Amino acid sequence: MASPVLLLLSLILFSVFSLSSSIPSESIADAVDILADSGYLSLSLTLEAVSDTLLPNSSYLTIFAPADGAFVRSGQPSRSLLQFHFSLLPFTLQTLKSLPYAAKIPTLLAPRSLTVTTSPSDDRISLNHVMITGSPIFDDGLLIIHGIDQFFDPNFEVSVPVQIPGSNIGCGFSTENGKVVFSGANSFRQASGVLRSSGYSAMAEFLDVQVPENKERTMMTVFAPLDKSMLKRIGNFSEYSSIFLRHVVPCRLLWNDLVKFDDGTALVTYLEGFTINSASCGEVLMLNGEPVVYPNMYISDWLVVHGLREVLALPEGPKEVAGVPSEENLPENCEF
Repeated sequence: MASPVLLLLSLILFSVFSLSSSIPSESIADAVDILADSGYLSLSLTLEAVSDTLLPNSSYLTIFAPADGAFVRSGQPSRSLLQFHFSLLPFTLQTLKSLPYAAKIPTLLAPRSLTVTTSPSDDRISLNHVMITGSPIFDDGLLIIHGIDQFFDPNFEVSVPVQIPGSNIGCGFSTENGKVVFSGANSFRQASGVLRSSGYSAMAEFLDVQVPENKERTMMTVFAPLDKSMLKRIGNFSEYSSIFLRHVVPCRLLWNDLVKFDDGTALVTYLEGFTINSASCGEVLMLNGEPVVYPNMYISDWLVVHGLREVLALPEGPKEVAGVPSEENLPENCEF
């Protein structure tokens, strides 16, 4: 029989997912009207025409809307170019400001992604060297629309120096009677709040329920799967602990640390025998074949959270040995 804690977690997760739904047609209609009244008539008409066929069934959507002048200069965009301006994650202005330089934003034109090109001295946000024009045009929590002055270039590239990471990364397991324990001088309350506001409520509940507050501190990195990837796992109590443990690494790894690792680098997790193997797939950083879609979602002096698109799966064959990369986790192509 499942423990009371697991039953409580299951009820919470069920509540989270039962409230999740596709973007309502009313949101699309309201956005179409606001775009038309804000100097984005061309995108307004385009969105109204393609919303039934272009937009997938998703709980969130961010649109980067070119102004009417961009349509005048470039003409009506192709379907693929439109897809390059849509992302299935909720990128608020605050979220975009928090992303580090060269971070990747996944788009509907997979595997191509937008690149954050905002430098520390910039007051405005830049993607692919195209500036975001002020506050969002529309934001109801599910659909977010940011204005831009020109179309993004799908062939845009930015070079990032790659170096071998140093040995100063804080890592280490805390143990008690031979068992791994979690500890933290600060609570997970702030991190949980950020997770919930960004479409990662399930992992927020794992943090709140499974990780106690203690006096000591352990460096930690959490790789959080999107809520929709957790939907099919509701009710499988026996898997909850494994899901959480295999997404947590006893090191504080910022985005700049992750992108410096060589392909095949293995990160040891709190789940015994399970490693997370790093590899690049074009512009995107892959962990066990799953893309990192929201780097540096939350950062403190002991905790970092990065967003993944999917749950990291357990190997179907023999268990991996900790620290030894598995070839099955290295992507053969970039069709994700």
